Amino acid sequence: MNTPQLVVHRDKELMAQAAAARLITKIVDAQASRGYASIVLTGGRNGNGLLAALASQPARDAVEWGRLDLWWGDERYLPEGDPDRNDTQARAALLDAVPLDAARVHPMPTSDGPHGDDVEAAAEAYAAELAKAAGPENHGTVPEFDVLMLGVGPDTHVASLFPELPAVRETERMVVGVHGAPKPPPTRISLTLPAIRSAREVWLLAAGEDKAEAAAIALSGAGEIQAPAAGAQGRSRTLWLLDAAAASQLPRSLYPPASA
Repeated sequence: MNTPQLVVHRDKELMAQAAAARLITKIVDAQASRGYASIVLTGGRNGNGLLAALASQPARDAVEWGRLDLWWGDERYLPEGDPDRNDTQARAALLDAVPLDAARVHPMPTSDGPHGDDVEAAAEAYAAELAKAAGPENHGTVPEFDVLMLGVGPDTHVASLFPELPAVRETERMVVGVHGAPKPPPTRISLTLPAIRSAREVWLLAAGEDKAEAAAIALSGAGEIQAPAAGAQGRSRTLWLLDAAAASQLPRSLYPPASA
């Protein structure tokens, strides 16, 4: 594992714009080097804010959208098109406005799909989809994600891995069904820490004073069972993107001055 790197921006709007520009660069570089890029999206206000910022940037046209694979880190197990689903929100923020290849967009299953109420079966199906996309050069049964983005919850949760709950303890499966999540809806699908750690880069997004304590806990050496964000690390890079409010409880020595 690697030491997390921190970038702190003045406010959440600037953070979203800078993160969007950073993501465009990563996608373009990956496509230039091997012909395609693979990204894992996150929901929540910071993840959706980044997508909306990307949609507004002229540089988005540098991306070859038809050569981009999109996955999700977690999903609320709700019917297709439900406004609370991460993929519904992502489509509204960006995806419906760019020429993606539908076959390369991989939303997690819906509760009104073929698996019905069986969220475990839905999780297994998504794990199988990931495994099918993984090549012999990849690490295990998931494709090589160039960037996997995660929002950080006030309780330090990432994806739908909540402190102390069974999903954060999973060490074998790549995708799990989540029951009894402490924030609604209680039933979800989530990548596990082993899947998250397969990504080349993991970016953790945190903006707002309500994220300050979580950032301080996760970056202070806390264990991943008690603070799941602490266990979210990329193979080559772990990047925390914060605004000044979310970084307000960190020691000044831990992060550099705002870079944008």
